[in-house]
Amino acid sequence: MSNDLFSSVAADRLRQQAPLAARLRPQTLDEVVGQKHLVGPGRPLRRLVEQDRLSSAIFWGPPGTGKTTLALAVAGTTQRAFEQLSAVTAGVKDVREVIERARQRLGEHGRGTILFLDEIHRFSKAQQDALLAAVEDGTLTLIGATTENPFFEVNAPLRSRSTLFRLEPLDREAIVLLIGRGLVSESARADADAIALLADRSGGDGRQVLTALEVACALAFPGTITVQHVESALGTSALRYGRDDHYDVISAFIKSIRGSDADAGLYWLARMLEAGEDARFIVRRLIVLASEDIGMADPMSLLVAVAAAQAVEHVGLPEAQLNLAQAVVHLATAPKSNRSALGVWNARSMVRDGAVGEVPAHLRDAHYQGAASLGHGTGYVYPHDDPRGWVPQQYRPDEMVGVTLYEPTTHGFEQEVTTRMERHLSHPINATDAIPQTEDAP
Repeated sequence: MSNDLFSSVAADRLRQQAPLAARLRPQTLDEVVGQKHLVGPGRPLRRLVEQDRLSSAIFWGPPGTGKTTLALAVAGTTQRAFEQLSAVTAGVKDVREVIERARQRLGEHGRGTILFLDEIHRFSKAQQDALLAAVEDGTLTLIGATTENPFFEVNAPLRSRSTLFRLEPLDREAIVLLIGRGLVSESARADADAIALLADRSGGDGRQVLTALEVACALAFPGTITVQHVESALGTSALRYGRDDHYDVISAFIKSIRGSDADAGLYWLARMLEAGEDARFIVRRLIVLASEDIGMADPMSLLVAVAAAQAVEHVGLPEAQLNLAQAVVHLATAPKSNRSALGVWNARSMVRDGAVGEVPAHLRDAHYQGAASLGHGTGYVYPHDDPRGWVPQQYRPDEMVGVTLYEPTTHGFEQEVTTRMERHLSHPINATDAIPQTEDAP
């Protein structure tokens, strides 16, 4: 009895001394902040947990988005036993012990077991394989948490037996709610500007904002938390970066790159990074710019922008600033053309205005029985049967004949595109020269 009392007192003291983020972890799904697409009313994860029918799952998302929090909320809701391991410290021996306890529990009491494995991407292939049989036969329900792309870091057999739940960075509303809960827990007060600065600098990371809040509470005690306390807790000075600045700075950023000023692009990138802007928001804009403002003048630019986005996911800040800077310099110095963007905008405008002509008969699907009797596919000429690899035939509805949607410039690689298109137009062939469609042609 004395040992139980001692353990209870020790546990209470540990909880009191735990970081604020740990003390505020919810016990149920209703207390979870953010991730409404997963735990909101009627959403998939909530329904599975409430029915206690959750199968193995992988929680994937950036740091501080609530992966461990969600797992513990599941633990507070399920009737199954809950075990927790960290891939940082656990090994195959620990996994086998959990599996053995789960088998014993299932055999003696008919009670299932959920294993929460944090940082699952840190497990080697052999360590992950040790889980596979138990997951496959239902001995264990695995919940793995990872900040890394599971398609790269989790073994395919294990991943295929798990449902993937993608967690998003917490939005401003959720961050402000967390700050409010933290202030209540710490019995502290904060200026509105201090709360706004904390929310602006959170980057969608709930754990980071609560850690900074805890430090700010200690610095301000017993007074009110001000912007100065938050600045000290964050270790940086507050930049003016409100809602208007968010849109103004990203606008200046895009226009600078469009205008081929690499230095200006790097400057506005630095402004956003120092203000705590979400790197994924920045790189999404670069991906759009690569097609909207550069397009076929430098097709490699889209690959560079997408690679930067992957780097942001895999590496994260601060290191990903290097990848972002490289993408900014490449896109700013690339030749520019918006002609492919204009092409699709003009095409969609024409479709909305009623240019919805019929598919020419020779282009229609001819692979089903009876298509030939309808004339579908008749007269189609297979371009690969011509030594030039193309033939002059109509590929558009009659209403679109003679309409030009894409007019390449002479900038960068688009000069080569111009040459190719002119070559096709300047070497027509007679109808009698066309090679008939082969039976294997699509």
